[in-house]
Amino acid sequence: MASHPGPLTDWPWEILGSYKVINAPRDNAQKSSIAVENVVALHTLFQFHYTVLLPFIGHAAHTLYNSEPADRDYTLLCPFYLLVSRIIHDQLWISWSRFQNARSKHQIQSRGIEFRQVDRERRWDDQAIMHAIVTYLLHVFILEASHLPLWNSKGLLFTALVHAGPVDFTYYWAHRALHHHFFYTRYHSHHHSSFVTEPITSVVHPFAEHLLYLVIFLPGIVVPWITGTGSLAALCGYMTFIDLMNNLGHCNFEFIPKWTFAIFPPLKYIMYTPTFHSLHHSQVHTNFCLFMPIYDYMYGTVDKTTDSLYETSIDGREQMTDVVHLTHPTSIHSIWQIRLGFAYLAAEPYCTKWYFWLLWPFTAVLALLTWMFGATFTVEKIRLDKLKIQTWAIPRFRFQYNLAWQKETINSMIKKAIKDADAKGVKVMTLGLHNQSEELNQNGQSYLDAVGNVKVKVVDGCSLAAAVVMNNIPQGVMQVLVCGTLTKTGYAVVRALCQRGTKVFAITEEELQGLKSKVPAELHDRLELVHCYDCKVWLVGDGLSTRVQRKAPKGTLFVPFSQFPPTAVRSDCTYHTTPAMAIPKALENVHSCENWLPRRVMSAWRIAGIVHALEGWDTHECGEKMLDMKEVLDAAISHGFRPLEVARSLQFP
Repeated sequence: MASHPGPLTDWPWEILGSYKVINAPRDNAQKSSIAVENVVALHTLFQFHYTVLLPFIGHAAHTLYNSEPADRDYTLLCPFYLLVSRIIHDQLWISWSRFQNARSKHQIQSRGIEFRQVDRERRWDDQAIMHAIVTYLLHVFILEASHLPLWNSKGLLFTALVHAGPVDFTYYWAHRALHHHFFYTRYHSHHHSSFVTEPITSVVHPFAEHLLYLVIFLPGIVVPWITGTGSLAALCGYMTFIDLMNNLGHCNFEFIPKWTFAIFPPLKYIMYTPTFHSLHHSQVHTNFCLFMPIYDYMYGTVDKTTDSLYETSIDGREQMTDVVHLTHPTSIHSIWQIRLGFAYLAAEPYCTKWYFWLLWPFTAVLALLTWMFGATFTVEKIRLDKLKIQTWAIPRFRFQYNLAWQKETINSMIKKAIKDADAKGVKVMTLGLHNQSEELNQNGQSYLDAVGNVKVKVVDGCSLAAAVVMNNIPQGVMQVLVCGTLTKTGYAVVRALCQRGTKVFAITEEELQGLKSKVPAELHDRLELVHCYDCKVWLVGDGLSTRVQRKAPKGTLFVPFSQFPPTAVRSDCTYHTTPAMAIPKALENVHSCENWLPRRVMSAWRIAGIVHALEGWDTHECGEKMLDMKEVLDAAISHGFRPLEVARSLQFP
């Protein structure tokens, strides 16, 4: 939003597309997260603004249905096909830009993006909807726009000349006018709220500003029509060209090679680069051009650092990574909700959307590609003071980790990732989700045995995760029931509970014997076999069934020690989040949620690697190795990570 919003700031259909539902926190621990600075209330956006297209689609269908077959003008549907292609085009740019900014040395601005920017840019498709409506109306009311041929060379030439002349020139001066204090504070400052740009930043403007741009760009579409030289190629090609150049200018990484300007030096005057426009956002009152810098050169508004910043960005800046978190996608649909997918979905805790089923063909293709090209890819790059952190992902889904014939392949990819991290000078690598599974690799120990002596420290993070779980169990609780598959983290929590004097109950003899094998003999009297489910605090792992949950008494507190949360089926019980902590304000470039966790909350296993690097601990934490739980938790808190508050509404004896 602009600093002093002027008239026509909001879109006419704003009321249709911003219907918000605030999710009730699942437990008091999540309620506490709203008290933590920079943890934003969760919301789900149901996008109804596409319904404004229904009258026009209906009119097109009615017109075609009532026309004679020989007279039907199927180009009536072109604006809607073009809308779909533009959205796909823009989404590809978003994904590519985020991928490059996470891994490329050619990033222009290194400052981070935050959730506020993602929320502000959520409605980037509004302008494409407006263009579809306007194009359709023009097609209906301009006689020459009907029955457009596929190709007309003259029309393409007219479009190019109109754009390079009147359009680019008019835009330059209109843009300078928008930087006048009166218009800037009321309109254009909304766009400049994004210091670090993403491709979709290019179309995030108030409605009134889009009306101005519509008037400026319209001649490039209408002139070929009124001269009888219009074509589908000119219409679709021109709008795709505008999107292409807009996305290019806002992608925040430089990729236009030097040789293009060496071969044809005048190119610098007729085509801008990502660096050129990035300076407009960082310096604000320079580099005003649309796509052709010639007007900035003519009128003396070129930023003096344009050439030097381009040279620096295209040559690249080598940056060392200190910590790598190795994770993997969860469900097949989660591919849309990782940071490289849909930006607004990545900024929300993971949950299945109804429209994912409409994307199944694309989901299946992407899943197949991830299976075929088994290379670890970079998902995210964040920074805590001077500590540089990346997230890498193994291209395998949760279900594939349970397939025996996939285990060798997955282990090979993880081993290679550890070797690559070691070769790049990474200090710490954390194993996230199933990458630290005991069944897969003995909690990471098999990797150390396989790769030999490496400098990178491999951390499973179980010590901090167990400490966080202990913090999640309210003081004064004297009885805890253990359910689900026990893991290294679960066993560590059980040992700590026994040392604290808490009775730990198991449901089956097999579970009891498993606990005794991991708990010192002098504490075995704290372990007990029970055949009822009366306990009010349950310590749960993977595999907690719906049937077992229904046996819990009303008001039970479920505290997971697992990587994945249990499926909540009891509305009369409290479900704590998986082991996690709120992150410090100093942690930058965090604009996506970690799986199902709230905003600016991070899993304990991932935090453990960051703390490991900050403390400079010269030891691995994997296999049977455990660190002092209190020491690790205290270290995390000292670096600004904060435990989520525990549910206090229950009364314990």
